[in-house]
Amino acid sequence: MKKIEIEDITRYAVPGGLRYSPDGKILAFDVKRPDTEKNAYRTDVFIARGGAARQLTYSISAGAVLWDDETHLILSREADPEKKGMTQLFRICVDGGEAEPWLDLPFPLAEMKKAGEGRYVASGLISEKEPDAYKLSAEERKKKAEEKKAEADYLVADETPFWFNGRGVTNGLRTALFLIELPAAPGAASGASGETTGRAKIRRLTAPSFDTACFAVDGDMVYYSGHSRTRRVTLYDKVYAYDLAAGKRETLYGKSDHAFGELFVLGGRLYAHASDMKTYGVNETMNIYAVEKNALELVYVPPFSLYNSVIGDIAEASGRPCVVGDACYTLASVEDHTEIWKLTPGKDGSFLAKAVRTEAGMLCDLAVSGEKIAVVWQDWCHAPEVLEMEMDGADARQVTELGKDLLEGRYIAEPHRIDYRSEGEDLHGWVLLPENFDRRKKYPAVLDVHGGPRCIYGEIFFHEMQVWAARGFVVMFTNIRGSDGRGDAFADIRGEYGGVDFRNLMDFTDAVLAAYPNIDPARVCETGGSYGGFMTNWIITHTDRFCAAASQRSISNWISMSFIADIGLYFDPDQCGAKDCFDFEKQWDHSPLKYVKGAKTPTLFIHSDEDYRCPVDQGMQMMNALAAQNVETRIVIFHGENHELSRSGKPLHRVRRLREITDWFIAHTR
Repeated sequence: MKKIEIEDITRYAVPGGLRYSPDGKILAFDVKRPDTEKNAYRTDVFIARGGAARQLTYSISAGAVLWDDETHLILSREADPEKKGMTQLFRICVDGGEAEPWLDLPFPLAEMKKAGEGRYVASGLISEKEPDAYKLSAEERKKKAEEKKAEADYLVADETPFWFNGRGVTNGLRTALFLIELPAAPGAASGASGETTGRAKIRRLTAPSFDTACFAVDGDMVYYSGHSRTRRVTLYDKVYAYDLAAGKRETLYGKSDHAFGELFVLGGRLYAHASDMKTYGVNETMNIYAVEKNALELVYVPPFSLYNSVIGDIAEASGRPCVVGDACYTLASVEDHTEIWKLTPGKDGSFLAKAVRTEAGMLCDLAVSGEKIAVVWQDWCHAPEVLEMEMDGADARQVTELGKDLLEGRYIAEPHRIDYRSEGEDLHGWVLLPENFDRRKKYPAVLDVHGGPRCIYGEIFFHEMQVWAARGFVVMFTNIRGSDGRGDAFADIRGEYGGVDFRNLMDFTDAVLAAYPNIDPARVCETGGSYGGFMTNWIITHTDRFCAAASQRSISNWISMSFIADIGLYFDPDQCGAKDCFDFEKQWDHSPLKYVKGAKTPTLFIHSDEDYRCPVDQGMQMMNALAAQNVETRIVIFHGENHELSRSGKPLHRVRRLREITDWFIAHTR
């Protein structure tokens, strides 16, 4: 059979952005494809009716934003270079015709929702110092762009963090809420002032310093969470309501003691995912509360995370709650797979949960029509595809066959489960075996450690692992303490980084070698990214059992991480069990760099210079510390990439990354 090749990473078509039409008859979704000639991606919109999908857009690269009515979609694409900082929106009829220009929004759009005929609420970026720049004329906008161009050689920052992974420099930027009204929009606030851009009247609803986290629309009411941003980031938000008809804002929850996630309206009540982070820290699972006048009424304590935590290297995880009728549908991460749950209020107001789909694999997007449920799905032998099913989860069927031609006739290694016991816990992992695996032969192996740490490995098609299996490696992976899927207590390893998790990995490696004694213990490699990169750095400073390692977007020094990473001020001390970011002793105890003297493992470092989650200095420190001891090492830094290099980096960069790691392993296992 044909093998999975490194370059195949540039051939996967990945669906996402599922959304049903208002009448529930048509499913729309985006399909993103790599373009190796441009070293970029192209996005096309597809629709599905009656279980059959077809491509809708061809002439422009754009993604669906929302349904305007039962037959028209609003699409978004990045503005032309001369309109930088704007968003171009198009409108297309699903029954035929080209996408037509609809609106040019004078800000980078984050999200947009309909709030009545001809009326929309949107979130988008503004500058706190120039909050009304969206009102500028084209000529004034051009002049401002020239002024900013003259300042392009300088970065001036006065808040922390002043950058954010995937967004670049964010100093002074805020996510604002806007009301957008077309000329015939009914129900607009009487006497409301605004500016007209093209055919639309646009009005900012939030203060210049306010940073919006999320919002929900229910009739004339807009509910939103966020906070007024000051010099230092805060995790605590407040919740507000804005009455579009009256033009008035009301504070629904004004205490600064909870972090808020999703907001949704069900049965006329506003609900929120929220956590006070007091028991399990910043990674604590959010409960669901009904938001009343300056009070939170607890209605549900989830045993698992209500989103997808299963990770791969093709599809990008997403999936938000969907309210239909008297229920809220959500994804849930359970042990080693993603489920669909239906949440309904009981007689006492508390939520009751019922699992709708529980099969192995990953679900990373969700849409519900009232008659059908649609998900983006992966299992161990399928790349991402769109599934539709009945409301009770029955009769699931593939709507797309995006990966069929690519994977047909190729050897795909099936996950073989390994059960083991470590540190008093019953754990399990998997191995992928090369084609025609022969127990009489000796094989090299790769231990792959996931990021997070609150993520999950599952039985899904993972491109990099399939490449290594195709190259003759046994690939092993597991969910250790700190992983998601088994509740907060299992996931909580604050103050234990490099302790129980390290011992779990060593016990798993021992269990695999015992189950497959023809794996050559002298030719076992190790790799991981993000938290997995931290663990790689920890492993090479605490054992010499691996013949080679590849540390990706890693952590080596928690002290410097605290003051440079976008989430460093709160995530780093929390995970290290430190009092705060100035508790240097505790953070240093959990830093691999502290133990690097005497390390011997040949180690490759992969980093990106725009990774603000695990900045490039972390790999540099470890690489230089190894080189200073004459240990074989190498660092590859990808310009213009961020923390998501392996999943959504430029196509040719993803190829180079995987080739670097694969060649490193092959060179050290010959």
